[in-house]
Amino acid sequence: MHVRTTLFEGELEPEDIKEILMQSAIYCGVPAANTAFKEAAQTVAEYEKSKG
Repeated sequence: MHVRTTLFEGELEPEDIKEILMQSAIYCGVPAANTAFKEAAQTVAEYEKSKG
């Protein structure tokens, strides 16, 4: 939900999302980070598709 909102509102770029998730991985653990990257990748793909 947050990834979609920040991308489509134009607040952050996909590279920013990647950096945030990489920093969060230290605190939440690798399994949770892997899930977060998978979920975010789907949203980023939708975003890229909508941009044209």
